[in-house]
Amino acid sequence: MVKKIAGTVGVLLALVGVFLLVIRMDWLGRPELDGVITNQARPPQHVAELLARQASTAASVGSVSSKQVLFGDFHVHTTFSFDAFMMNLPMAGGAGSRPPADACDFARYCSGLDFWSINDHAETLTTDLWKQTVESVRQCNAAAGDPANPDLVTYLGWEWSHIGTTPDNHYGHKNVVLLETSDDAIPTRPISSAPPGALGSIAGELPLGARLGMLALNGRRGLDMVRLLSDVANAPACPENVPVRDLPADCIESATTPETLFAKLDDWGFPSLVIPHGTAWGIYSPAGSDWRKQLPGHDPKRQTLVEVYSGHGNSEPLPPWREVEVAADGSLTCPPPGYGYLPSCWRAGELIEERCLEVGESAETCSVRAADARQNYLDAGQAGWKTVPGFEANDWLDAGQAPGMFQPAFNYRPRSSAQYMLAIRDFSNPDQPKGFNFGFLGSSDTHTSSPGTGYKELARGEMSDGRGRGSAEGGVGGGIFGSTNDADAPVSESVPFVSSGESPLQLFEIERASAYFVTGGLVAVHSEGRDRQSIWDALQRKEVYATSGRHTLLWFDLLTAGGSLPMGSTTQRASLPRFRVRAAGSFEQKPGCPEFSMDALGPERLGAICQGECYNPGDQRRPISRIEVVRIRPQAYEGEPLNDLVEDPWRTFPCPADGSGCVIEFADNDFVPSRRDTVYYARAIEAPDLLIHGKNPLGCRYDESGTCVAVDPCGALSPRDDDCLSEAEPRAWSSPIYINYAPGAMARSHVLGENSRGH
Repeated sequence: MVKKIAGTVGVLLALVGVFLLVIRMDWLGRPELDGVITNQARPPQHVAELLARQASTAASVGSVSSKQVLFGDFHVHTTFSFDAFMMNLPMAGGAGSRPPADACDFARYCSGLDFWSINDHAETLTTDLWKQTVESVRQCNAAAGDPANPDLVTYLGWEWSHIGTTPDNHYGHKNVVLLETSDDAIPTRPISSAPPGALGSIAGELPLGARLGMLALNGRRGLDMVRLLSDVANAPACPENVPVRDLPADCIESATTPETLFAKLDDWGFPSLVIPHGTAWGIYSPAGSDWRKQLPGHDPKRQTLVEVYSGHGNSEPLPPWREVEVAADGSLTCPPPGYGYLPSCWRAGELIEERCLEVGESAETCSVRAADARQNYLDAGQAGWKTVPGFEANDWLDAGQAPGMFQPAFNYRPRSSAQYMLAIRDFSNPDQPKGFNFGFLGSSDTHTSSPGTGYKELARGEMSDGRGRGSAEGGVGGGIFGSTNDADAPVSESVPFVSSGESPLQLFEIERASAYFVTGGLVAVHSEGRDRQSIWDALQRKEVYATSGRHTLLWFDLLTAGGSLPMGSTTQRASLPRFRVRAAGSFEQKPGCPEFSMDALGPERLGAICQGECYNPGDQRRPISRIEVVRIRPQAYEGEPLNDLVEDPWRTFPCPADGSGCVIEFADNDFVPSRRDTVYYARAIEAPDLLIHGKNPLGCRYDESGTCVAVDPCGALSPRDDDCLSEAEPRAWSSPIYINYAPGAMARSHVLGENSRGH
C-alpha cells in the first residue's frame, strides 16, 4: 500500500514538474504585449521649419489659405492582428513581434507623419489586446507635446474585416476611426464582422503535435501564435440584439453587415468614421463583387471617405472590361478577353485545352473540357486557381490583372472601384436618388507596424507586405499561404474544387499577388491646425486627398463669385463651373535619418523599425509632369450604362518641368447644356521614379499585338533583398467636388454635421 501511495505521489510530482516546465518554457505561449514607446516628441523647431517650407511653396503657386497640409495614415496593423502576426513569423520571413509601440515610433521618427490611426482586425482583438491598444494610443499622444500643437496625433480605431463567399454576401473591409480616446468617449470593445461564435473555428485547442511544429518552425513565436489564436477561440461571443452598453465587457461583439455596424456605432453615439478600403482588391473579394448592393444601407454621416490607394494597390479606375458577367439571378459566366484584359476564368479554360491537346485528345473533347474549366473556376470562387492543379504561377500569365493601370490592386474588381461607386445611383426613391459622395484618401495597410511607408522605396519585405524567398525557407510564405508550387504535373481536365478545410489564407494566389504589394499611400488634409479636432474637422469637410506615398501638395477649388469651394465640397448651381488646381511635387529625399530620430531611437532601434532610412526631405521638390482631371456624370436613370459616364482623363494639362509647381484653370462648358449632376476631381502626376513594383509587376513579355505571352515576375520567389524596382509615376488624387444641377440655385457647400465634434 505504501509503495502504491509513494508511486502515485511520484507520478503527481512528475506531472507537476512537467507542468512547471511547460510554464517556465512558455510552451503555452506568451501573451502579446503593446511594447514601450519612446517618450520624446520631435523638436518643435523641426515641425515649425517644415510648416514654413510648406507655406513658402504654397505661396509660390498662389495659395493664400490659412490652412496647412498635414499627412497621415489611417490604415495601420500591428502584430495584434492575426494576419500581421503570421506574416511576421520566422517561417514567413518576418522579423517577429511588431507591437503598437513600434507603430507610434515609426510614425514619429521614421515616416515623419502628422497623424495616424491604429486599425488592427477586430475579429481577433480580445479584451486584453483592446485595452492594451487603447493604452498605447494614449501613451503615443502623451508623448506628443502640447495638445493644441502636437508633433503627432494618434487616433484609436480598428478594422471591420468582412469576407463573403459570393458577391451577394460580400461587404469587404472597413476601418473604423474614433475621434476621442477617453473611456467615456469610446466603445467598450471593437466590433467584429465575424458571426457570433465563429471565432472558435480560428484555432480551438491545438494538439501537442501542432504546438511542437510551430515551435520547430518559429521558436517561441510559434507558441505565442498558438496562444493568440487559442485566446481568441475561447473568448465568449456577445449576445445578439442587446444594447451595446448592456453587453458584457469581455465578449467579442459582432456586426455581420455594414448596416448592423452603423447601427451599433449609432447606439454608442460617439463621433467615428467608417472608411472602406481595398475595395477592388480581388485577393479576397469574390469575382463579380458589386458596391451597388451597399447603396441602400449606406450611412452618409460616417461612411464619407474611401481609400483609393494602399499597399495593396490602386482601387480608383473603372475599366471598360469586367472579370465576370453577372446575370439577374446572380449566376456567373466567363467573358472572353477584351480591351487587353484576360479573365482568369478564361485562362483556366486555355490551360486545360492546351494540356488536353498535348496528351492527344480530340479538339472537340478539349473544347468541352475548356468550357467546363471556365465554369469550375467560377464555381470555386476564390479557389478558382485550384481547379486546374499542376500549373505554375507563371502559366497564368497576366490573367485577372488590370492592363495599363497605375499600380492596380491584384485580381481587380471593377464594380468595386472608386469611380464605379461615384457613377452609380440607387433609384428606390426616384425623387431622391441615392449615391456615394465620397472623399478620397490613401493609406498603407502594411502589416509591420509601419505607418506611412511610402517615403522611400526600399526594404520590400518590411515597407510592403511583399516577401521574397530567404535561403532557409522551404516554401512560399513559409506555407501560410496557398502555392501553385505544391501541385503535381499539370492535368488535362479541370477538377471541381472541394474544400478540405483550408484557411482563407490558403486560397490566396500568393506567388502572383506578391508582385502587386507596394509601399502604400497617405491621407493628406487641409487643416486649420495640428490638433486632433482640427484634423477631424478637415476629414468631416472631406477637404482631404490621397497620395501614393509622397508628400505631394495639392489644392483643387471650384471658383465662385462668393469665393472658392475646396475639394470635397457639394454644391448646387446652374451656371458655368470654373475650377483651379494647384500642385507641387514632393521633396527629393536625402539618405539616412534626421539627427533627432537617431538621438531618440539609437542605431539599433532605428535599424530595426526604420530600416536605417527615414523621411528626410532635401531642398528640391520633384516636378509635377501633368494635371489630369476626371469627370463623372452619375446615372440619371435606373440602368443607365456607365461606359460614357466616367471620363478618365477628361482633361490633361502639362506642367513646367523645373519643379516650381503647377497651376491650371479650366471650365466645363457641357455642364449647363447637359443639365446633369457632375463630379470632378484632379490627379497631380509627379515625374517618373523608381518604385517597388512600379510598372509591369509580372514582367510580361508582349507579342506584336500587345498580348502577354510570358511572365517573369519579381515577388515571392525572388530574393528577399530584391526590391523589385521599376519606373512609374507617383501621384496624388484630390477629393471630388460634387455639383448638383439645380436651375436658379446659388452655390453653397457642405457644412459640418453631427459627427464632427466630441461630446
